[in-house]
Amino acid sequence: MPTYSEMTKLFGFKSKNAVFKVVEKLKEAGMVAKDHLGRLVPSKIFQEVPMLGLVTAGFPATVEEELADTINLDDMLVGKKELTYMLEVDGDSMIDAHIEKGDMVLVEKANVAQDGQIVIAEVDGEYTMKYFRKSGQKAWLEPANKNYKPIYPEHSLNVIAVLKAVIRKY
Repeated sequence: MPTYSEMTKLFGFKSKNAVFKVVEKLKEAGMVAKDHLGRLVPSKIFQEVPMLGLVTAGFPATVEEELADTINLDDMLVGKKELTYMLEVDGDSMIDAHIEKGDMVLVEKANVAQDGQIVIAEVDGEYTMKYFRKSGQKAWLEPANKNYKPIYPEHSLNVIAVLKAVIRKY
């Protein structure tokens, strides 16, 4: 969110007091709030998406649309905001995991992973996204495309982040 000084310029106001009055109205309407440091943050109404019910992926069925709830995507996908970031996928080594070029992946910084998790890893000085595999003391990276071979590190294998979600726009 912009600071009061930035909003003064954006709105073309001559004083921060005018911005203060606008911000107070936005707070009263529930559109913004202040965090523990006093900074403005968007309220949950900007982050919620309506949950309207179920849709069948089998045989067609009638569906009645009703607002069942709202879902906050940050709460659903982002566990540790300070450790979470997005990357755009380039390449096709994970297509059998339904991760394609152009997809966005939401990852959480980590330096350890469980066998079978999809990770962002640094292997011998280069970065990639693959399944993390471990058996005993041996660790390697496995693609999700039969056209690629597993990657066994010659010198180093460091987990950088663990995959939390894949986002694809159509």
